Amino acid sequence: MSDQSPSEEGSYDVIVVGAGAVGENVADRVAQAGLRVVIVESDLVGGECSYWACMPSKALLRSGAALRSASALAGARGAIRGGLDVKAVLNARDEVASHWHDDGQVEWLNSANIDLIRGYARLTGPRELEVTTPDGAKRTIRARHAVALSTGSSALVPGIPGLAEARPWTSKEVTSAQEIPARLAIIGGGVVAMEMATAYNDLGSEVTVLVRDGVLSENEPFAGELVTAALTARGVQVRLGVEVTSVSRSGEVVLELGDGERVVADEVLVAVGRTPNTQDLGLETIGLTPGEWLPADDTLRVPDFDWLYAVGDVNHRTLLTHQGKYQGRAAGDVIAARALGSPVQDGPWQRHVATADHAAVPQVTFTDPEVASVGLTAERAQEALANVKVLDYDLGALAGAHVHAEGYVGHARFVVDADRQVLVGATFVGSDVGELLHSATIAVVGEVPLQRLWHAVPSYPTLSEVWLRLLETYGRETA
Repeated sequence: MSDQSPSEEGSYDVIVVGAGAVGENVADRVAQAGLRVVIVESDLVGGECSYWACMPSKALLRSGAALRSASALAGARGAIRGGLDVKAVLNARDEVASHWHDDGQVEWLNSANIDLIRGYARLTGPRELEVTTPDGAKRTIRARHAVALSTGSSALVPGIPGLAEARPWTSKEVTSAQEIPARLAIIGGGVVAMEMATAYNDLGSEVTVLVRDGVLSENEPFAGELVTAALTARGVQVRLGVEVTSVSRSGEVVLELGDGERVVADEVLVAVGRTPNTQDLGLETIGLTPGEWLPADDTLRVPDFDWLYAVGDVNHRTLLTHQGKYQGRAAGDVIAARALGSPVQDGPWQRHVATADHAAVPQVTFTDPEVASVGLTAERAQEALANVKVLDYDLGALAGAHVHAEGYVGHARFVVDADRQVLVGATFVGSDVGELLHSATIAVVGEVPLQRLWHAVPSYPTLSEVWLRLLETYGRETA
């Protein structure tokens, strides 16, 4: 605990609102610096990722992926007897989600010298919040140095007539369901939509995906095309360019489409985007607008406030858990530096300013095939840079792919800033390509010259040999 902290009850050096992975990282870095910190949380400590997003969703996906991997190998295929044990998959998911109990996370807070107040926090003025506890009582807490808002985001439910009344699933319900519907309709074509189409198809649902604007449209076009082809081959209906005009539920769910057709399902998942959890934080008391994303600079501080920080999803810089945790570490270090009078831009603090949010964001979409990407797509690079080279290679042509699985299908792309001779983007699509991504992330962040990458020799026979093949392609095209 900090010896600088005021002694009066309810006063802390730093207050963190939201005890998800992001808020925990802010608080941990502040506590390590010796400041007195409290986290306020109205739900489970550990947040969305631990209980309703990253972890349970990957648990739902893993068994199906493992079964398909075995099915693709002649020596293993004959050992497979039957399909997935759905109940066992759900039980494993429950274990991964800690059965929706946060005892372990609370124990960690205690070990890290981070105080916890359970309740709902609202700003009442600069550095001051009112917390409504579960029993309805209210208490006021004050921050000596900083308040960090790490309240995250929630699934966006668009204003389609009848949709809200039809009790749709969001990412929260689809990752925690205890029964698998016979028919699942999914509205959306992004990461959540495609991952859950994969998982629920594996678990036995008849899945229909209704996509208005494209599949995985933030990625290279071939990513969405390969994922769509794979899902279609496994029996998922992916309907492109359609719009849901109304929804009704009377036992089953009926979705009316703009082309006059209808889709009937037992449940409907809405996965069309996110909205910030800022509606009821008391932002109006400090001149900000409730319900909007909060801007933040690279130190995660809200402009025009020397004490307020917006960290993670709530700032809309990049809505990914690992980037939010990265921001949390940066914000915690910066808050501590400023509180203790250390320089922020110099010395050890400089490495924690959140610059990676701009051009080096890695992401894996755990469909089958997986999609792993970092940095700029070819289109975005061509908009931003004067001289871009795009290199493509068929992953299925690698010796490592032949060992990995029969009929391996995949594709890789490197995007190169030809003036600087450095990699600015990479995308891999194929089985198990997520493990290729960090090497590309290091190359992009480190701006490693291509002439040096020639000497990073990939082991054989692995999928990593694609690095050599893409560099060879570059050499031929620039010779």
